[in-house]
Amino acid sequence: MHPITAILLDIEGTTTPISFVHEVLFPFSRNHLTRYLAENSDSSDVSDDLRLLRKEHLEDLNSGNQPPPLIEQYVYWLIDQDRKSPALKSLQGKIWEQGYNDGRLHSPVFADVRPAIERWVEMGVSVNIFSSGSVLAQKLLFAHTDAGDLTKFIDRYFDTSVGKKNYSESYQTIAKALSIPAAEILFVSDVIIELNAAAEAGMRTALCLRPGNAPQELPSQHGSIHSFDEITL
Repeated sequence: MHPITAILLDIEGTTTPISFVHEVLFPFSRNHLTRYLAENSDSSDVSDDLRLLRKEHLEDLNSGNQPPPLIEQYVYWLIDQDRKSPALKSLQGKIWEQGYNDGRLHSPVFADVRPAIERWVEMGVSVNIFSSGSVLAQKLLFAHTDAGDLTKFIDRYFDTSVGKKNYSESYQTIAKALSIPAAEILFVSDVIIELNAAAEAGMRTALCLRPGNAPQELPSQHGSIHSFDEITL
């Protein structure tokens, strides 16, 4: 069996409680959306996000999804659906950046996360992140955790620009980007469909069972863990 030389971590329900995302981050972006757009209307990055949102809105209209009007109501609707919209995630990341920078946001991680990541890095194992949140949002979250700044331990961040998390091709793309054989990468997530896709791409997998996660059947093809301390390399 190949040695594990890289670990790929999901965030929500794996390193960080689901409640933080749904009860803190999502409401924060909703509550500060209107003001943020008013204060940053001249930003080219924000204009790009809004252009993509208008395109997505048109696609929803043409598909008969009956979306609410642009912009704010449509963004709220996407948040409520927890849609993995790249434009939404990019805009949310920018809003969260303000909250992290001024101290209004601080991200929790499970107690075993930092010790495990430090241990893996000391062993020469590459630690990487794959989340539906934007790369900016990922970096902000790990830079402002209750266990300190963890970004110094993380090599690469991947978002859905490499592909959807339930597509095996996304994990093949990540393996190529890391220049590491898929068989030497362990992907840890709380979502079985993502683990299935990673396994199809040739990665090793572990189902993360954290407090507050949705109940999961325990499939035989994926090992299950309650803590990163249970991961042996």
